[in-house]
Amino acid sequence: MYTTSGTYTVTLTAFSKNGKKTNEATTSVTINGAKTITVSGEITSNTTWSSDNQYVLSGFVYVVDGVTLTIQAGTIIKGDKDSKGSLIIERGAKLNAQGTALKPIVFTSNQPAGSRNRGDWGGVIICGKATINVAGGEAQIEGGPRTFYGGSNDTDNSGILQYIRIEFAGIALQPDKEVNGLTLGGVGNGTTIDHIQVSFCGDDSFEFFGGTVNCKNLIAWKGYDDEFDTDYGYRGIIQFGVSMRDSGYADVSGSNGFESDNDGTGSSNSPFTSALFVNMSVFGPKATATNPIHPNYKRAMHIRRNSRLSVYNSIITGYPTGLLIDGSATEANMNNNDLQIENTIIAGANSSSFFAVSSTSSLTANDIRTWFKSSTRNNDTLATSTDLQISDAFNYSTPNFLPSAGSPALSGASFSNSRLSNSFIQSVSYRGAFGNTDWTSGWANFIPESTVY
Repeated sequence: MYTTSGTYTVTLTAFSKNGKKTNEATTSVTINGAKTITVSGEITSNTTWSSDNQYVLSGFVYVVDGVTLTIQAGTIIKGDKDSKGSLIIERGAKLNAQGTALKPIVFTSNQPAGSRNRGDWGGVIICGKATINVAGGEAQIEGGPRTFYGGSNDTDNSGILQYIRIEFAGIALQPDKEVNGLTLGGVGNGTTIDHIQVSFCGDDSFEFFGGTVNCKNLIAWKGYDDEFDTDYGYRGIIQFGVSMRDSGYADVSGSNGFESDNDGTGSSNSPFTSALFVNMSVFGPKATATNPIHPNYKRAMHIRRNSRLSVYNSIITGYPTGLLIDGSATEANMNNNDLQIENTIIAGANSSSFFAVSSTSSLTANDIRTWFKSSTRNNDTLATSTDLQISDAFNYSTPNFLPSAGSPALSGASFSNSRLSNSFIQSVSYRGAFGNTDWTSGWANFIPESTVY
């Protein structure tokens, strides 16, 4: 008898009534012997979730101030659909969730394989004590009915998140109050976050509300709204991120690759939203120029409301519009070099829409093009996604994001900009998130709809 979860090879033998063997076959059988534990309310003492069990989040589950939740590698956590289960790490608490490439930690829907969908459950919310640009220095997190984020400690440590998948999360509790796949509010750069995949999210895949946390190796897969949303003074570093869209699904609010605001009104509150995105591969819904897509898809980069977001050494393709610089304050940030885009390729946008400005702008789309293609910035545009020569990025089940031989993405990166001198940043020769190594291998899952947990 098998009592431990795993996949086993078994032999089935058939016998006649007189005991003579008549047939024999060998097959593989997956056994899930995990005990299911439902978790609700508050976690008030240091707790470890074991990979020997499965856990179901019922409603909002809070890890409170001073408490550490440890999740073992290989653990499966499911969000309850009816109660929109969510995990909230409050200020002063920690989540230590260290999966591995062979044993990732999985947050997923509690619905059976074949019946899962975006928005089946809430998501993972982490709140820290780093600075944000809201008056008073703190704010209530979107989607959380009681939890605040923000403080004065930019090196705050909310734990370790490594090799984690978050699937079928993302809900709108009310207009402009959503739970995203992974929500990071005022999280400090003492926190470690790398190798995180958010798939089939019903809102933004990743949203950063202020704070200074740095992240590497992020995957946003077939999300509904924006892939990387930054606001309220977020100024961390993201290096090596990839996103892919589903051409048939987009949000009524407009689905973008990057969406960035200083805050909701575009004020001059400091610290400014000034995140650095480095070595990003952003794939939109348009595999080809004639590929039909949902009309709510908008821009690869929508930088607005006085944001100072910057992008370096990246490849961006497949959106109707490549770059929208939105609003006079954001345009001023661009002209003052507070907002930077360098050593980056935009490909495959609509022929007349690589660049755009707001309807009230004093600039034109051609002004943005001239700024983008200035020789000092070393950017480029390519007519089609195919011109990037990426192996098989638009394969919706087994994508290959690596550049093929001769791809313009294999070279052209530069780290000479003083902003890129931070020790967190790894210097590489290629543009985009991949060189010759596929860091998604082993732990990412691009078809979780059919995975049996």
